[in-house]
Amino acid sequence: MSERKQPLQTSSEADLIAVRREKLEKIRAMGIDPYGSRFDITTNPADLRTNFEEGQEVALAGRLMAIRDMGKSQFFTLADVRGRIQGFLSKADVSENEWKLWKLLDRGDWVGIVGTTFFTKKGEPTVNVKSLRILAKSLRPLPDKWHGLSDREVSYRKRHLDLIANEDSARIFVLRSQIVSEIRSFLYNRGYLEVETAVLQNIAGGAAATPFTTHFNAVNRDLTLRIALELSLKRLMVGGFTKVFELNRCFRNEGVDRRHNPEFTMLEAYDACGDFETMADMVEDMICHLAEKFCGTLKLEYQDPNGNPYTIDLTRPWRRANYQDLVREVAGADWFDLTPEQRRNRAQNELHVEIGAELKDVDVTQQVYEKLVEEKTMSPCFVTRVARDLVPLAKLNKENPDLVDVYELVINGQEISPGYSELNDPDVQRERLEHQAAGETQKVDYDFIETLEYGMPAAGGIGMGIDRLVMLLTGAQSIRDVILFPQLKQKD
Repeated sequence: MSERKQPLQTSSEADLIAVRREKLEKIRAMGIDPYGSRFDITTNPADLRTNFEEGQEVALAGRLMAIRDMGKSQFFTLADVRGRIQGFLSKADVSENEWKLWKLLDRGDWVGIVGTTFFTKKGEPTVNVKSLRILAKSLRPLPDKWHGLSDREVSYRKRHLDLIANEDSARIFVLRSQIVSEIRSFLYNRGYLEVETAVLQNIAGGAAATPFTTHFNAVNRDLTLRIALELSLKRLMVGGFTKVFELNRCFRNEGVDRRHNPEFTMLEAYDACGDFETMADMVEDMICHLAEKFCGTLKLEYQDPNGNPYTIDLTRPWRRANYQDLVREVAGADWFDLTPEQRRNRAQNELHVEIGAELKDVDVTQQVYEKLVEEKTMSPCFVTRVARDLVPLAKLNKENPDLVDVYELVINGQEISPGYSELNDPDVQRERLEHQAAGETQKVDYDFIETLEYGMPAAGGIGMGIDRLVMLLTGAQSIRDVILFPQLKQKD
C-alpha cells in the first residue's frame, strides 16, 4: 500500500498550481463543473463516525485530506471542521467517468460521496463509495500533511489553513461554538431574554477604557464603538426587562497580548431583585455546568508556558475572599494604614511591582493586587468588596461606604467575570460618574442618569469575557487561539 504522491513534490508552489490547473481544465473538458452544485447530504463525517453502524446508506461531503493509492482501490480521508471519516473507492464500484474524475483529484479538493458503511478488517469505520461528485477543486496545495501548520503567526493570519491542517485548532473553535450555544441555553432556561444593542454610541460608557472612534457623515457627528454593554442593558431594565442578557462584541483601543484583543466577546446579564452574591452563585453554576459538559470533569489539567503541569480545581463551593484581606496577605497587614507615598515606595522597592508615575493611590493598590494576587490565583476565587473608585456603577457597601458590593471572579491567573449589586440611585450615580470624569463632563452619560430617574429596580449584574472562558475550558495558552480572526500587527 503506497501513498499517492502529489505531483511535482520538489517543484515550487507555482509549478504545483500549474499542474492542478491542468487537471481543472481536464475536468471541465469532461463536461463536469469543477466547482460543483447542490449536493444533498444525510450526515457529516463527525456525526457519521459517532453514530456509526454497518450497512447504512449515506451521503456526505468534505475535503480530501489523505489519499492512499492502491491501483484499482483507493482509501482516502474525508474531513470538515468537526471531524473526519475514511472512504474506500474501487474502480469496479463507480462509473468510468467517475473513476476518471477521481484520478484528477488532489488532496484538498472538496467532494461529495454516496455509499454504504462498513468496518475494515482493522475495525476502521469506512464508507464504500458508490458514486462521487467534485464540489470544489483546490488550486493551491495544502500545508504539509505530517507537520501541519506549525508557524503560529501564519495560523492567525490564514485561519482557513489553520483549521484545515491543525485538528486541535479546529476542535477549539467547534467547542467555542458549542460553549456559546450552551451559555444561551443556560440563561434561557433561567428565564432571561436575549437582546442586541447598539455598537455605535455617543459616549463610551460602562467601563474605563479607551474607545475606537469614527465619524457619522450623515449627521456630521463623532461616535465611538462600545467598550461595554452595561448602560444599554440597564436602560432596558428601566423599560421592564427584568431578566436580560446580551452576548456580543465590544471594542477597546488598547494593548494586545496573550490575554487581550481589541475586539472581544462579552456576556452581560442582569437580574432584577438580585445582588452580586446571587449573580456569583449563578456564574459558579454556569461554569461548572460547562466544564462538566465539555471537559467531563471539574479538575482541569494545564501546563504553564514552561511546560510545567498544574490543576485548576472547579469543585464547589468556590472560595470567596475580601479584596483588602488578599492585598494585606501579600503587601503587609498595615498596607491600608500607610500614606499614599509609603504605599508607592513599598510597592516599588519591597514588592517589586512596577508603578507608573501617573497612577492614583487606588490604582497603586490595584496594581499590587493584579500582579501579586490575581496573576497567582489559579483555582476559582470570588474577590469581593473592592474600592468604590474602581467600580463607579456598583452599589456602596452599607458597612463601609469606601467599598462597593461586587465580586471579581479570578481563575487561572486572570479575571473571568465581574459581578455587581447594581447602583440604581440616580443622584449617587451622577456624583460618582462626575467624580470619575474628573471635570470632563463630556465623558458623563447624562442621558443614562436621566433614564435612571424613571426608576431601575435593584439588580445583580455580571460581565463575562467569553474568549477567556473558552481559554479556560479548552486549555488554550493565548486569546489568539480562541478568536478566529485576531488583530495582528501589520506585516512589513
